[in-house]
Amino acid sequence: MPVHPLKPAARTHVTTVVVGAGQAGMSASYYLCQAGIDHVVLERHARFHAWKADRWDSFCLVTPNWQCKLPDYPYRGDDPTGFMLKDQIVDYVEGFCATFDAPLREGVTVTRVEKVGERFEVDTDRGLWSADHVIVASGGYDRPITPPFAGRLDPAIAQIHSKAYRRPSDIPDGTCLVVGTGQSGVQMMEDLWIAGRDVRLAVGPAPRSPRWYRGRDATDWLHALGYYAITIDQQPDPKSTEAKTNHYMSGRDGGHEIDLRRFARDGLRMYGSVADMEGTTIRFLPDLEANLDAADKSYLGIRQMIDDYIAKEGIDAPEEPPFEKVWRPETEEIEIDAAAEGITSILWCIGFRPNYDWLRVDCLDDRGRPIHRRGICAAEGVYFLGLGWLHTWGSGRFLGVAEDAEHVVRAIAERATIRRVGSG
Repeated sequence: MPVHPLKPAARTHVTTVVVGAGQAGMSASYYLCQAGIDHVVLERHARFHAWKADRWDSFCLVTPNWQCKLPDYPYRGDDPTGFMLKDQIVDYVEGFCATFDAPLREGVTVTRVEKVGERFEVDTDRGLWSADHVIVASGGYDRPITPPFAGRLDPAIAQIHSKAYRRPSDIPDGTCLVVGTGQSGVQMMEDLWIAGRDVRLAVGPAPRSPRWYRGRDATDWLHALGYYAITIDQQPDPKSTEAKTNHYMSGRDGGHEIDLRRFARDGLRMYGSVADMEGTTIRFLPDLEANLDAADKSYLGIRQMIDDYIAKEGIDAPEEPPFEKVWRPETEEIEIDAAAEGITSILWCIGFRPNYDWLRVDCLDDRGRPIHRRGICAAEGVYFLGLGWLHTWGSGRFLGVAEDAEHVVRAIAERATIRRVGSG
């Protein structure tokens, strides 16, 4: 057993401990305050640290501002169809926090959560708490992913993870190979491209989305046809859905779609998925065209969903020209010498993993993912918030986090009532 900073007798008990003060944790706090449930929010950094410190300079929302729906605090600006920049997002979340008095403790790192008897012990670097309920709202972006073979790359080639990228000047002179085509990867590639940097792209299997289609933003159409209300339980393969990469597009400069074929046509050199590295040799899978085709398939699938909805509802909407592949690879390079190609840096954009090492409760599956139903675990008293597809597509975003937080807090209030009745 670890040695606690405070003696057990000095522990502080609250009904609920919330771990994490991002939009999920603070939404939970809002509803806990409304319900009159005593609680504390423990945050290892400062609230909304990820928005303030872990985003690049040109970062903006990919979804339009109208989808920002924190509890009783929808977007109230004058550009609902625009895309807030990083500083505007911080202003928005801080404005939400100003609407209530959260019992927040910043600079407190949770090191252990364990069920002892009927209560949870929550050990931190600032003391020991106990609670009847624990809400885990720490997010899924703790551990940046790099493949094992990255360690075999020539150390003269700099390796930067997307979490550390802020601006093109962070990247060493020379050619940068961006690895990964999720939302961060394509936007960081574009950031470097706009800055006139020599950049190349290793293309993974991420899907892409239209931005503006048949007179409206594609996300507006998807909301209207009910896509965002579909729950994880309604998906044909929930586990596969949870693991999917987000569709890539951009909110930059008013929003636009990203067709990597157009970049290639204009001179961007692209490869397939990175398969291995050794010294200055980088190897790729011969899947570039397959990955581009897969991205286009998802893009066309969304267009078809919108077309079907327009036809079904008899909506008068402008027609769009058919999609054209403006470029395709004649051959695929499967091995390059980075030194000979002038590649001086790798920008890894292949995702993150959560860190639940401190959570000593039987609530994770063999992949380390939480076992829950809309954030409520079978392990009584443990809850999760803020994860992608916790309940719907919007669960990990401003769109759906409030509804999930309200649902979890309602469950806590009901259990607290049952416990009081039972003890009475």
